[in-house]
Amino acid sequence: MKEIKITDIKGIQVGCAQDEVGGSGCTVVLCKQGAVAGVDVRGGGPATRETDLLNPINMVQQIHGVMLSGGSAFGLDAASGAMQYLEEQTCGFDMQVAYIPIVCGASLFDLSVGDPKCRPDREMGYEACKNSEQNAWEEGNYGAGTGASVGKLLGFDKAMKSGQGAYGLQHGDLQVASIVAVNACGNVYDFENGELLAGIYDQKQGRMLAVEDMLAMQEETWQKANCANTTIGCIVTNAKLSKAECTKIAGIAHDGYARAIRPVHMMSDGDTIFVLSTGEVEANLDVVGVLAADTMAMAIKRGVKKAESAYGLPSSREIKK
Repeated sequence: MKEIKITDIKGIQVGCAQDEVGGSGCTVVLCKQGAVAGVDVRGGGPATRETDLLNPINMVQQIHGVMLSGGSAFGLDAASGAMQYLEEQTCGFDMQVAYIPIVCGASLFDLSVGDPKCRPDREMGYEACKNSEQNAWEEGNYGAGTGASVGKLLGFDKAMKSGQGAYGLQHGDLQVASIVAVNACGNVYDFENGELLAGIYDQKQGRMLAVEDMLAMQEETWQKANCANTTIGCIVTNAKLSKAECTKIAGIAHDGYARAIRPVHMMSDGDTIFVLSTGEVEANLDVVGVLAADTMAMAIKRGVKKAESAYGLPSSREIKK
């Protein structure tokens, strides 16, 4: 087993673009030749695009990109920039009169972080696609992770800065990699040793509050909190999978969310995971699922640990110095 980059998977491009002052951005995962895809939405408040067509009973068998963005529902517009870029590259379904690329997407809520009028749009989505030609992207405060934060269950004034992370593994010829923007309502833990990495931060006491501390709070405190969140991610694999199998892997990958985020899949989260299969190698579905969950949990950990303090929010690396 060896560590790989998500862009080591043949045919995959990743790029990001952001407005660092405004506090939002987007990250695109492109497969110009098309990839079989699936999705699993677990959070109670999702902002998503073109997820219905990924249902295995529906006609479309391949998509050409996934756009992860900030900006709440406004940020879904970034996918239009990806469609423009792909059409210019004559990528998509040839319908005689036009090439129609399929770009799915999900957005997280980051409007409380910087300028609430800063939202990824068509132009930013197009820029991210152009940047993908050089695989220009980074972990931490970049792309969809630019305005990401965690630990908002008791209000934004107790939140901490998070970001985007990625991690991949290769087992024999099988490659599985994850990329995620961590914007959770709850806390983020190191799934390997249980350490609390980031979350609800009590600045007066100078400490983070664990899940047990939160459960001691009155339920009304939770309900009054401004919990606008959503962790969004994408699994990419070179395994040969059907739409139904991609959908199953997306569900298994949510185990990675559950290992690293507590509580997770809350009503104010829109937690969503896409899966892209390039179909290069035969693979055991269970092995793919194990690697999907493992790489997603690690990507979440990296998204928190790579983040820098910004917009008045402390980061894990700052408070753990």
